[in-house]
Amino acid sequence: MSSRINRASADIGGTFTDIVIETDGVRSSTKVLTTHQAPERAVIDGVQSLLEKQSLAFADLDIFLHGTTLATNAIIERRGATTALVTTEGFRDTIEIGSESRHDQYDVFIQKPQPLVGRELRFTVKERIAANGEILVGLDESEVAALVTKLKAADVRSIAICFLHAYANPCHERRVYEILSAQLPEVYFSLSSEVCPEVREYERGSTTVANAYIRPIMASYLGRLKSELGQRGLSAPILLMTSGGGLTTVDQAADYPIRLVESGPAGGAILAAKIANECGLKEIVSFDMGGTTAKICLIDNGQPLKSRSFEVDRTERFLKGSGLPVRIPVIEMVEIGAGGGSIAQVDALGRLTVGPESASSEPGPACYGLGGTRPTVTDGDFILGRIDTRKFADGRMVLRRDLAEKALDLHVGKALSLNSVQAAAAVTAIVEENMSNASRVHAAEHGKDLRRRAMIAFGGAAPMHAAQLARKLSLNTVIIPLGAGVGSAIGFLEAPMAYEVVRSRHSSLDRVNEDSISQLILEMCEEAVAVVSPAAGGQPIEKRLSAFLRYVGQGHELEVDLSVDPSGSIDPSALKRAFDDRYSKVFGRFLPNHEIEILTWAVTASAPQPTLVGVGGDWKPHDSINPSGETVFTDVDGTTVNAPVFERTDLTPAVTLMGPVVITERETNTVVPTGFSAECNVFGHLVLTNLAARTAAAQ
Repeated sequence: MSSRINRASADIGGTFTDIVIETDGVRSSTKVLTTHQAPERAVIDGVQSLLEKQSLAFADLDIFLHGTTLATNAIIERRGATTALVTTEGFRDTIEIGSESRHDQYDVFIQKPQPLVGRELRFTVKERIAANGEILVGLDESEVAALVTKLKAADVRSIAICFLHAYANPCHERRVYEILSAQLPEVYFSLSSEVCPEVREYERGSTTVANAYIRPIMASYLGRLKSELGQRGLSAPILLMTSGGGLTTVDQAADYPIRLVESGPAGGAILAAKIANECGLKEIVSFDMGGTTAKICLIDNGQPLKSRSFEVDRTERFLKGSGLPVRIPVIEMVEIGAGGGSIAQVDALGRLTVGPESASSEPGPACYGLGGTRPTVTDGDFILGRIDTRKFADGRMVLRRDLAEKALDLHVGKALSLNSVQAAAAVTAIVEENMSNASRVHAAEHGKDLRRRAMIAFGGAAPMHAAQLARKLSLNTVIIPLGAGVGSAIGFLEAPMAYEVVRSRHSSLDRVNEDSISQLILEMCEEAVAVVSPAAGGQPIEKRLSAFLRYVGQGHELEVDLSVDPSGSIDPSALKRAFDDRYSKVFGRFLPNHEIEILTWAVTASAPQPTLVGVGGDWKPHDSINPSGETVFTDVDGTTVNAPVFERTDLTPAVTLMGPVVITERETNTVVPTGFSAECNVFGHLVLTNLAARTAAAQ
């Protein structure tokens, strides 16, 4: 298989848009400020600039890969389309009532997540389908027709249709779509039987509404992007990164944009998993810190933790259950408002806080000189000497120290009686403690011991904070990948093309209808393969089958992997053995005489990208190494020294650097404080060693 292929990868973040071009296995990259009013502008301009440097055009690209935070931001910022919900009579308020759980049992002033559709735009019609798919009450089509006037009067742009048990029989949802779409041709529709055909009414309704809420915006954006790329000569496939770690077509992404809510962070987790395998690491924690947020993910044996559920727009950032539930395949991670653009301020009690509010790219941190006046983490890093201003944003931006000092003095130093350097140190210390605390909580929730893990850090800001975070978490090793500043965009280049199809079919394992399930599995395989095939480029397509089972009386189920039989047939006895084994691994024992029930089946079709990925890049060995300059650097103990600055492209595996030093490259800077050493491994990745932790472990 040849690696002679040209690929482009673009990741839109809250502050920067990261671009990577890979040609003949060699990568070049850049960062450009995100253009929020027209996000495609930054993508196209960034790709164009790199193509011109390679003497290439859009027509020379063989594949275009893309990830974005636009879907998530539209929900969080409530910038979605005017959306209506049509549901079963008696279930108008399900998405507002939610479940019986409370994320804080004792808070009488608890703030629950606000639904995306207000009560005035939630409509019901007479119909009822049983859990087994039987029609109990026929659809009253006259009520459906009567909704047209109300929907037109409300000027809705998108409609979510979610009927009780539609996952078992979608006929009523489809008929409502036929009636309404004929009278509302300009309106987008999302059917729960297509978006999330699974049990649990609240989660299914919430997911369908969220998809409807963002679909007009995402469809419009993706349409503009596809059109403009086509006008510039691109004829290659455009693939979108999904939150589950796979790539899907632009048309599927436009229809089901809810699957894109964590697309950028998922690319970073894919990169970290690939590097872990490359370096022979079994247990790692990935640390992705960009301009707006920081993401922490646990990866075991080269596989990120995955989940079937996710929450967006949490009212309490660290409390599970305080957000809107979304039922999609997602890589499990914790995300906090701790990025380079996170704003620092002193509250009414005199406490210094950092984030979650971000300066974003507009107006940006104070030091950008683009109108921002409030201090951010980037301003603090700049004042502490962690940023080589010659290389920041590939050398296209001039940072203003005077503006950073003014912002820190005015909003932090004055209130806390600190000079600008002390204020900067306080800001970075707070954000590092926030990240270390989030890491501990995330690991504890999954029963994992962080101290046994290495850290893989990437994103524009992560390499500047990774060593100190490792110190707080007592980690021995930190790896900064080649191209760390655009890590998620590189991760897109490693992701497989994949699509998951899920269907809920409740039955007892002892009484499962094998013929019916076999037919269902074949249909699911056909649907999943149909999505993947057009972009697979002739690559072999693998199919993964899993079932979600539980003991009768339990509230939640476990996923069990199964081998895919070409005929779609299943073996109930093998399924029971697999469930017993999985249950024992999770809970230490299984219940040999307790009845088991099946809730859901899932099929994932996947194919590797039709290319070989070279390690490529700008890394060139040298016999000797000299610093390219120095920076006035504030170390972890508060002392100020003149620390040498080294070019990352000059490093070789034979050279070990002792902190404090700063290692600079086009998209980021790696800070090596006192107590850490740094060297380059054979893959071109930086390896930082916590000398104190290593000594303690040896004893």
